[in-house]
Amino acid sequence: MGWLNNVLKRNSELEWMLDLDLTYETSHRAYLKKMALETCINFIGRTISQSDFRIMKNGKRQMNDWHYLLNVRPNTDQAAADFWQKFIYELIHENEVLVILTDNNDLLIADSFTRVEYAVYPDIFKDVTVKDYTFQRSFNMDEVIYLTYNNEKLSKFMDGMFDDFANLFSRMIEVSLRKNQIRGKVGMDSTQDLTDKNRTKLQNFIDKLFNSFRNNSVALVPMLKGFNYEEVYSGENNGQSVEELTKLKRSLVDDVANILGIPNALVHGELAEYETSIKAYIKFCIGPLLKKIKDELNNKLIDQKAYLKGDRIEVKGITEKDLIDHAEAVDKLVASGAFTRNEVRELFGAERSDDPELDKFVITKNYQSADSVEGGEVR
Repeated sequence: MGWLNNVLKRNSELEWMLDLDLTYETSHRAYLKKMALETCINFIGRTISQSDFRIMKNGKRQMNDWHYLLNVRPNTDQAAADFWQKFIYELIHENEVLVILTDNNDLLIADSFTRVEYAVYPDIFKDVTVKDYTFQRSFNMDEVIYLTYNNEKLSKFMDGMFDDFANLFSRMIEVSLRKNQIRGKVGMDSTQDLTDKNRTKLQNFIDKLFNSFRNNSVALVPMLKGFNYEEVYSGENNGQSVEELTKLKRSLVDDVANILGIPNALVHGELAEYETSIKAYIKFCIGPLLKKIKDELNNKLIDQKAYLKGDRIEVKGITEKDLIDHAEAVDKLVASGAFTRNEVRELFGAERSDDPELDKFVITKNYQSADSVEGGEVR
């Protein structure tokens, strides 16, 4: 280091310039990971939150306490739509979700818990915490609603890929900022004695000068003898860096959406091939999730004897087709004698009618009873 000391002694101007603040900061774009996950998971959550949960007994919908909890207000702090959206978020983001029923008949989503597994006995959940309250009691598996997502691909993807994307994104932002950066150079007469006190004053003056240019649309600064400020701008920015940043963010969202089974066009609000994308979304993403939820609710809320008699919990409102848009198909299903009118009502998410006529098979465009047609004539 002796040669550097000699240089500094010969050039006092270089010595004090090394003390000035020339800041270079690299920030980690943690929000990139959150943006991709929030976009895709909340997209699914908003879809599931529109579901209609029906408690069916003998083919008729039951308006009981469970209907109110599942469809209106699960607990004192959440409406049903908010509850199910958080339910899906926890299920996908944490790969599992636990719902408990309190003594006040509130359904609560656990923020944290410990699962104790057994081979031949029901698993137990301990240290169940909701917000800042931890329950002192434990919950058996048959007392709770518990689902796992079982998507190791998403977890492994998040662990490694997001770090690479964040580093790349940070570097691209730095390049974009440099291309758009306004550069300035300061020339001054350094014949004066540059003591620590003078260097501090000079640094403060440069900071004020820079802040004046940065914060004001019109900036007026004094001209000092022996002090010259010159602005340098390369003018090389062509807008490509901003487009590349947008493409990178979109690419990350697309990768997460593909793992979750969401067509990319739907996530970005594109209307091209909308019908095809909706069908794929319902079949490969929403359908399996609804099946998980429906199976767990039937398992925990309906006993075996009642289930075998036909009692069910059904989830409607998402997978069913729109009745108005498919009116012609409804007509053909009934007129061909393939389905009764009550069966068609169920296919489109409507409840069965008590009218016995709707349980009869009819044919022809006049919807005549099948047993009333004989020899081509009406009896």
